[in-house]
Amino acid sequence: MTEPHPRVLVVEDEPEIRRFVCVALERDGYEAYEADGVERGAIEAGTRRPDLVVLDLGLPDGDGVDLIRRLRTWSDVPIVVLSARTDEPDKVDALDAGADDYLVKPFGAGGETVLEFGDVRLDRAHRSVERGGEAVHLTPIEYRLLAHLAAHPHSVLTHRQLLQAVWGPGHVEDSHYLRVYMATLRKKIERDPAKPAHLVTETGIGYRFVP
Repeated sequence: MTEPHPRVLVVEDEPEIRRFVCVALERDGYEAYEADGVERGAIEAGTRRPDLVVLDLGLPDGDGVDLIRRLRTWSDVPIVVLSARTDEPDKVDALDAGADDYLVKPFGAGGETVLEFGDVRLDRAHRSVERGGEAVHLTPIEYRLLAHLAAHPHSVLTHRQLLQAVWGPGHVEDSHYLRVYMATLRKKIERDPAKPAHLVTETGIGYRFVP
């Protein structure tokens, strides 16, 4: 029995870009679905239950950030933003709402969803992590924490920023959550969890991802 193809939902109002992204995904073995706005995107996400959402922010019936927030009320699906907006506040808004990565148009097709560091391979399209070629099981929270850190290489993310992005605005003071999950994540990702090379502590501030 063959394994099903990973499902990707592309939410983009420009038909040419939407088709280009879908064709590129299908060429790489994904099953692509399309939506041209926030409402259609929400319906398709609920119906198709995709493994990845590729999302534009400037949509005719609303802002893509609103769709991210709606999806995050019931789903941990990886969300990759494709947007022409280059201002830092737009990126921060999207990532704080729950997006896992932010790519600026124009963009290339292929390779952007896979990140390799050390002996670890993070595939955001398949929502999978491997270390030394072996599959690593991460809980949804561990995965979102790693993906959010990886989306900001070399940047110091504060405890508050990480708590809001991964757990939501109701948990920005619960720094003990972050310490516990960071410890378990390091055990699964780092060669020496006591001396992390990739998930680095910035004492009194937060954490930094070093590829």
